[in-house]
Amino acid sequence: MRAVEPEIVVVDYGAGNLRSVAKALERLGASPRVTSDPRALLRARGVVLPGVGSSGTAMAALEERRLVEPLRELMARGTPFFGVCLGMQLLFQTSEEDPRPCLGILPGRVRRLPGGLKVPHMGWNQVALLRPHPVFQDVPSGSEFYFVHSYYGEPADASLALGTTDYGVTFCSAVARGNLVATQFHPEKSGPTGLRLYENFLRLLVLEEARPLPWR
Repeated sequence: MRAVEPEIVVVDYGAGNLRSVAKALERLGASPRVTSDPRALLRARGVVLPGVGSSGTAMAALEERRLVEPLRELMARGTPFFGVCLGMQLLFQTSEEDPRPCLGILPGRVRRLPGGLKVPHMGWNQVALLRPHPVFQDVPSGSEFYFVHSYYGEPADASLALGTTDYGVTFCSAVARGNLVATQFHPEKSGPTGLRLYENFLRLLVLEEARPLPWR
């Protein structure tokens, strides 16, 4: 796949997995820009928000770098967006992990996995797809992906859920709305199947370069 122009941005706010996300995109022929420049986000053709760690620390880092409003603006204007792990959780309104509000892009909250389980949920698990989506093209329902998390997003609108996973509770492991898609699991750690999601995302950017396409 050829490099996507104009550029795809991986948001740099100190998240531990941003380099591995960027390297996964590079393996697919893209030339991602890892940056904390708010202007670059608003110019980007596509944006990936990675993330590991706590929601409160992440929101503080985004605010310090003046990235909160640009993230909200680019998603409102329809820029293709991919959230990963904590990058999915931050899209919701609140989190049980920290009293600091999240981005509030999606209605709902982030909840801790129930007691009695080994937490964090770490390792491979299946994702049951609830409906088709172009980012999951050629990825069968029930495919396994790699998870590392103690919290999960709970959409207030059930139609936002794209995939679910069972771990003591059936939780939402992928969401999609318009230009936005996000996963609780790590595609960059999920082998060829995970790379397929990024490849599909990049292919959409190439197609939308010529003609904007509906995402659902």
